[in-house]
Amino acid sequence: MKSLRLPIALQQAVMRSLREKLQLANHRLERSYPEPKLVYQQRGTAAGTAWLQHWEIRLNPVLLLENQQAFIDEVVPHELAHLLVWKHFGRVAPHGKEWKWMMESILDVPAQRTHKFEIESVRSRSFPYRCGCQQHQLTVRRHNRVVRGESEYRCVRCGDRLSPGEFQQSEKSS
Repeated sequence: MKSLRLPIALQQAVMRSLREKLQLANHRLERSYPEPKLVYQQRGTAAGTAWLQHWEIRLNPVLLLENQQAFIDEVVPHELAHLLVWKHFGRVAPHGKEWKWMMESILDVPAQRTHKFEIESVRSRSFPYRCGCQQHQLTVRRHNRVVRGESEYRCVRCGDRLSPGEFQQSEKSS
């Protein structure tokens, strides 16, 4: 897969945001946490991930390019908060009260667990599956696991095993 070239000004804006939020956190927490490594290799529909043990933030270059300012304002502090929570509190729930506190009280950013970016450009191929109550879309990886007999998946709503194929509304008309 060919990597996307990000404009240097955009990379600088990301770094500026990261440094400002880190400086704010270090001041308010009275600590001196180091600057995490930034990597633009996140794929799929995730905007970013925090790699705790590596003290690294991975960002999705496609979503960054498509949602520049919102990405910088929301995703960068979101992932930084995960790293800071891990250093400050240890292993806790990923979006628990510590993370929410870090986002809102320390970084001055509203705590949102997921992004609301359009993901059509980064969505991978999916396969229709059905259960007793609805249609599901399985990723290529999950579909291949079903085909090889390595996994089966169940609907969290009705508990039925997912089967390949389109959902027919008339199947459940009672």
